[in-house]
Amino acid sequence: MNVGAIPSSYATVPATRFAPAPPTASAAPQATPSATTQLSEEALAMLDQLKSRDLEVRQHEQAHLAAAGGLATSGASYTYQRGPNGVDYATGGEVNIDTSPGATPQETIERARTIQAAALAPAAPSSADRAVASQAQQMENQARAELAQQKTQNAYGAVPAAAPSVDIYA
Repeated sequence: MNVGAIPSSYATVPATRFAPAPPTASAAPQATPSATTQLSEEALAMLDQLKSRDLEVRQHEQAHLAAAGGLATSGASYTYQRGPNGVDYATGGEVNIDTSPGATPQETIERARTIQAAALAPAAPSSADRAVASQAQQMENQARAELAQQKTQNAYGAVPAAAPSVDIYA
């Protein structure tokens, strides 16, 4: 399940998919002053939008990663768009999360809560994030029902109680 699938449709022009950027000390793209001084006003405005979007996407995906903890199966992957200065800017991204149930209902409940927290961690969760959180809530509800059933069986023995009956003697 992917958390943080920020669609690249927020970008002003179509995005191109590239391999995730290698981690660096500063993940945000840097343009040299000489590369931006020869650009038109329109290109500079687009660069400002791309830089802003890049920062938003990276913060969004990092929020998912921080909340996912050990359930994140990999780092964030990004969709990039090349700016007029030749630098690639992140315009969309996703984080893969292990959404398999736990070995016990209690473990499943804990995992579901972590998945929900990871999905809703960014300041502005996307519709995909909310859908993942909803699925995790359903997983938690099912685990709670299973846990309640186990507790009932333990309280009354392994054999379910017979259905109530009424004896009528005439």
